[in-house]
Amino acid sequence: MQVTEQRYYSLEEYLALEEVADYKSEYIDGEIIPMAGGSINHNQIAGNFYAALNFAFKKLDYRVFMSDVRLWIATRRIYTYPDVMVVVGEPEYVSDRTDTITNPKVIVEVLSDSTKGYDQSGKFQAYRTLPTFAEYLLIDQTKIYVEQYYKTGNKQWSFREYDTEDESISFTSVPFQISLADAYNKVKL
Repeated sequence: MQVTEQRYYSLEEYLALEEVADYKSEYIDGEIIPMAGGSINHNQIAGNFYAALNFAFKKLDYRVFMSDVRLWIATRRIYTYPDVMVVVGEPEYVSDRTDTITNPKVIVEVLSDSTKGYDQSGKFQAYRTLPTFAEYLLIDQTKIYVEQYYKTGNKQWSFREYDTEDESISFTSVPFQISLADAYNKVKL
Protein backbone atom coordinates (compact mmCIF):
# COMPACT_ATOMS: atom_id res chain seq x y z
CA MET A 1 0.00 0.00 0.00
CA GLN A 2 1.35 3.40 -1.01
CA VAL A 3 0.57 6.48 1.05
CA THR A 4 0.07 9.70 -0.88
CA GLU A 5 1.42 12.74 0.89
CA GLN A 6 -0.87 15.78 0.96
CA ARG A 7 0.86 18.89 -0.32
CA TYR A 8 -0.07 22.28 1.09
CA TYR A 9 0.55 25.42 -0.93
CA SER A 10 1.12 28.99 0.17
CA LEU A 11 -1.16 31.70 -1.17
CA GLU A 12 1.68 32.95 -3.36
CA GLU A 13 2.34 29.48 -4.79
CA TYR A 14 -1.35 29.04 -5.62
CA LEU A 15 -1.62 32.41 -7.36
CA ALA A 16 1.55 31.76 -9.38
CA LEU A 17 0.26 28.33 -10.45
CA GLU A 18 -3.17 29.74 -11.28
CA GLU A 19 -1.69 32.35 -13.63
CA VAL A 20 -0.21 29.67 -15.91
CA ALA A 21 -2.76 26.88 -15.44
CA ASP A 22 -4.85 25.51 -18.29
CA TYR A 23 -7.85 25.18 -15.96
CA LYS A 24 -9.08 26.97 -12.83
CA SER A 25 -8.63 25.62 -9.32
CA GLU A 26 -9.96 26.68 -5.96
CA TYR A 27 -7.70 27.21 -2.98
CA ILE A 28 -8.94 26.09 0.44
CA ASP A 29 -6.53 26.79 3.29
CA GLY A 30 -3.48 25.37 1.56
CA GLU A 31 -5.12 22.78 -0.67
CA ILE A 32 -5.58 23.29 -4.39
CA ILE A 33 -8.74 21.70 -5.77
CA PRO A 34 -9.26 21.55 -9.56
CA MET A 35 -12.67 22.82 -10.57
CA ALA A 36 -15.00 20.49 -12.42
CA GLY A 37 -15.68 21.28 -16.05
CA GLY A 38 -18.95 23.04 -16.76
CA SER A 39 -21.78 21.63 -18.84
CA ILE A 40 -23.76 23.36 -21.59
CA ASN A 41 -26.69 23.81 -19.17
CA HIS A 42 -24.38 25.22 -16.49
CA ASN A 43 -22.90 27.71 -18.93
CA GLN A 44 -26.28 28.71 -20.38
CA ILE A 45 -27.86 29.37 -16.97
CA ALA A 46 -24.86 31.35 -15.68
CA GLY A 47 -24.81 33.30 -18.96
CA ASN A 48 -28.54 34.04 -18.74
CA PHE A 49 -28.11 35.47 -15.24
CA TYR A 50 -25.01 37.44 -16.16
CA ALA A 51 -26.65 38.97 -19.25
CA ALA A 52 -29.90 39.86 -17.47
CA LEU A 53 -28.12 41.36 -14.46
CA ASN A 54 -25.63 43.28 -16.58
CA PHE A 55 -28.41 44.76 -18.72
CA ALA A 56 -30.59 45.62 -15.69
CA PHE A 57 -27.68 47.40 -13.99
CA LYS A 58 -26.44 49.21 -17.12
CA LYS A 59 -27.09 52.67 -15.63
CA LEU A 60 -26.87 51.73 -11.95
CA ASP A 61 -23.85 51.56 -9.64
CA TYR A 62 -23.55 47.75 -9.70
CA ARG A 63 -20.92 45.53 -11.30
CA VAL A 64 -21.60 41.99 -12.47
CA PHE A 65 -18.82 39.41 -12.78
CA MET A 66 -18.74 35.89 -14.19
CA SER A 67 -16.65 32.92 -13.18
CA ASP A 68 -13.32 34.29 -14.42
CA VAL A 69 -13.15 36.74 -11.51
CA ARG A 70 -11.86 35.15 -8.33
CA LEU A 71 -13.25 35.75 -4.83
CA TRP A 72 -11.02 35.85 -1.72
CA ILE A 73 -12.59 34.86 1.60
CA ALA A 74 -9.92 35.89 4.09
CA THR A 75 -11.51 34.42 7.23
CA ARG A 76 -11.47 30.92 5.69
CA ARG A 77 -8.38 31.34 3.47
CA ILE A 78 -10.37 30.44 0.36
CA TYR A 79 -9.98 31.53 -3.24
CA THR A 80 -12.95 30.51 -5.34
CA TYR A 81 -14.72 31.35 -8.59
CA PRO A 82 -18.47 31.87 -8.14
CA ASP A 83 -20.53 31.56 -11.33
CA VAL A 84 -21.93 35.10 -11.05
CA MET A 85 -21.29 37.88 -8.52
CA VAL A 86 -22.84 41.32 -8.08
CA VAL A 87 -20.84 44.10 -6.42
CA VAL A 88 -22.41 47.35 -5.24
CA GLY A 89 -20.22 50.28 -6.26
CA GLU A 90 -16.57 49.64 -6.98
CA PRO A 91 -14.98 46.23 -6.53
CA GLU A 92 -12.50 45.88 -3.69
CA TYR A 93 -9.41 44.06 -4.91
CA VAL A 94 -6.90 41.88 -3.07
CA SER A 95 -3.35 43.30 -3.08
CA ASP A 96 -3.85 45.32 -6.26
CA ARG A 97 -4.90 42.19 -8.18
CA THR A 98 -7.64 43.14 -10.62
CA ASP A 99 -8.68 39.49 -10.96
CA THR A 100 -9.65 38.92 -7.31
CA ILE A 101 -12.36 40.73 -5.34
CA THR A 102 -13.59 40.67 -1.73
CA ASN A 103 -16.95 42.47 -1.69
CA PRO A 104 -19.80 40.67 -3.47
CA LYS A 105 -23.35 41.52 -2.45
CA VAL A 106 -24.96 38.67 -4.42
CA ILE A 107 -23.53 35.30 -5.44
CA VAL A 108 -25.19 32.95 -7.92
CA GLU A 109 -24.02 29.34 -8.18
CA VAL A 110 -25.25 26.83 -10.76
CA LEU A 111 -25.18 23.43 -9.10
CA SER A 112 -23.19 20.48 -10.44
CA ASP A 113 -23.61 16.96 -9.09
CA SER A 114 -20.00 16.96 -7.89
CA THR A 115 -20.20 20.30 -6.02
CA LYS A 116 -23.86 20.52 -4.95
CA GLY A 117 -23.29 19.53 -1.32
CA TYR A 118 -20.32 21.86 -0.86
CA ASP A 119 -22.14 24.78 -2.55
CA GLN A 120 -25.15 24.31 -0.24
CA SER A 121 -23.24 24.01 3.01
CA GLY A 122 -19.49 24.64 3.32
CA LYS A 123 -19.22 27.26 0.60
CA PHE A 124 -22.36 29.05 1.84
CA GLN A 125 -20.90 29.13 5.37
CA ALA A 126 -17.71 30.65 4.01
CA TYR A 127 -19.58 33.23 1.93
CA ARG A 128 -21.53 34.32 5.01
CA THR A 129 -18.28 35.52 6.62
CA LEU A 130 -18.05 38.27 3.97
CA PRO A 131 -19.45 41.52 5.44
CA THR A 132 -20.99 42.66 2.12
CA PHE A 133 -22.62 39.34 1.23
CA ALA A 134 -26.42 39.45 1.48
CA GLU A 135 -27.97 37.10 -1.09
CA TYR A 136 -27.28 33.62 -2.47
CA LEU A 137 -28.93 31.77 -5.34
CA LEU A 138 -28.40 28.06 -5.97
CA ILE A 139 -29.70 26.96 -9.36
CA ASP A 140 -30.25 23.35 -10.40
CA GLN A 141 -29.15 22.67 -13.96
CA THR A 142 -31.08 19.40 -14.40
CA LYS A 143 -34.57 20.65 -13.52
CA ILE A 144 -36.33 23.93 -12.81
CA TYR A 145 -35.41 24.52 -9.21
CA VAL A 146 -33.81 27.52 -7.48
CA GLU A 147 -33.04 28.13 -3.83
CA GLN A 148 -32.76 31.75 -2.70
CA TYR A 149 -31.18 32.76 0.61
CA TYR A 150 -31.21 36.38 1.68
CA LYS A 151 -29.95 38.13 4.77
CA THR A 152 -32.62 39.56 7.10
CA GLY A 153 -30.42 40.55 10.05
CA ASN A 154 -27.19 39.78 11.86
CA LYS A 155 -26.70 36.00 11.42
CA GLN A 156 -30.29 35.71 10.17
CA TRP A 157 -31.20 34.40 6.73
CA SER A 158 -34.49 33.62 5.02
CA PHE A 159 -35.07 30.94 2.42
CA ARG A 160 -37.34 30.71 -0.59
CA GLU A 161 -37.57 28.08 -3.31
CA TYR A 162 -38.86 28.24 -6.88
CA ASP A 163 -39.79 25.29 -9.07
CA THR A 164 -42.16 26.38 -11.85
CA GLU A 165 -41.35 28.24 -15.04
CA ASP A 166 -44.07 30.86 -14.45
CA GLU A 167 -42.48 32.11 -11.21
CA SER A 168 -40.12 35.07 -10.93
CA ILE A 169 -37.23 35.55 -8.54
CA SER A 170 -37.15 38.96 -6.89
CA PHE A 171 -33.80 39.78 -5.36
CA THR A 172 -33.93 41.47 -1.97
CA SER A 173 -30.47 43.07 -1.80
CA VAL A 174 -30.37 44.64 -5.29
CA PRO A 175 -33.17 45.89 -7.58
CA PHE A 176 -33.52 42.90 -9.88
CA GLN A 177 -36.15 40.37 -10.91
CA ILE A 178 -35.96 37.48 -13.38
CA SER A 179 -38.53 34.89 -14.45
CA LEU A 180 -37.53 31.27 -14.28
CA ALA A 181 -38.44 31.06 -17.97
CA ASP A 182 -35.70 33.64 -18.68
CA ALA A 183 -33.25 32.08 -16.23
CA TYR A 184 -33.64 28.70 -17.96
CA ASN A 185 -33.90 30.12 -21.50
CA LYS A 186 -32.40 27.68 -24.06
CA VAL A 187 -31.61 25.12 -21.34
CA LYS A 188 -32.48 21.53 -22.25
CA LEU A 189 -33.72 19.74 -19.14
